[in-house]
Amino acid sequence: MGTAVFFHAHPDDEAIATGGVMAQSAAAGHRVVLVCATDGAVGEPAEGSVPEGSTLGAVRLAELQEAGAILGAARVEWLGYGDSGMKDEPSNDDPDCFWQADVETAAERLAAILRDEKADFITVYDSHGGYGHPDHIQVHRVGHRAAELAGTSRVYESTMNRDRMRALADFAFEGADDAPELAEQREEMRETEMGTPAEQITHEIDVSALVNEKRRAMAAHRSQISEESFFLTMPDEAFEAAFGAEYFIEIGARRAGESFEQDLFAGLGG
Repeated sequence: MGTAVFFHAHPDDEAIATGGVMAQSAAAGHRVVLVCATDGAVGEPAEGSVPEGSTLGAVRLAELQEAGAILGAARVEWLGYGDSGMKDEPSNDDPDCFWQADVETAAERLAAILRDEKADFITVYDSHGGYGHPDHIQVHRVGHRAAELAGTSRVYESTMNRDRMRALADFAFEGADDAPELAEQREEMRETEMGTPAEQITHEIDVSALVNEKRRAMAAHRSQISEESFFLTMPDEAFEAAFGAEYFIEIGARRAGESFEQDLFAGLGG
C-alpha cells in the first residue's frame, strides 16, 4: 500500500478537484493525507453558516475536517496561511496570506509532512492553478519545491480536461435556454481556457463509482456550497458526467499511447 499527500489551496478544493481519487485510494487501503494551505477566510459565506462568535476561517477548517473524513483521509493538516482572495483583490497584499508567503518557508512546512509520511507522491495544481487563482498558483510553486526538499520523486498536477469541459457544456447546463444565468455559464464553459488540453494530460481516473462520496464531501463545505448551489442541484447523471473523472499530469512522464493512464499508484509496489 502507498501513501499519497493531496495538497490544496482552500477548504472545498479537495472535494471538487480530487475527492474521487482520495476516496478511491482510501477504499483500496492506501494512506490518504490532506494538506490545505489556507483557511479560506476570504470566501463569501452562505447565509447563517458562520455562528455568532466564530469566524469563516474557523468554520471552513472544521468543514475541511468533515470532508476529509468522508473522503477517507487519515490525516488533515492546515499549513497556517491566510486566504489571498481572488486575483487582483486587495487581500492579495496581506502579508499573512499564502500568495505573499516565502516559497522556501512554505515548502519546508509541507516537506516536513512529506518526510513524516514517507509520501509516495504528492498532488499539486497545474502551472496556472487551473484558473489563475493566486493561491492555486502558489500551491503549484510550493508543492513542487516541497517535493524537491523532501525527495518525493513522483508529483502529479491536478488539472481539468479543457476539451472535455467544452464538450460537456450543453449536457451540464441542460435547460439553460430558459435561464439566462445558466446560459451565460454555459457559454463561459464552451469557451473556457481553464484546465489543460487533453493531449497534455497523462492520467484520467474513473471515479464514477464514488461520485456520491464526492458530492457528500462537497456538501460538507456548506458555508461555500449551499444546498441550492450548482454543484448540488445538478441531476445525478449530469453530476457524474461532470465529476466522474479526475485528471492529472505526471511530471516527467508522457502517455505511452492514445489512452490515458488510470492509476496514480501504478509501479509503487505492494
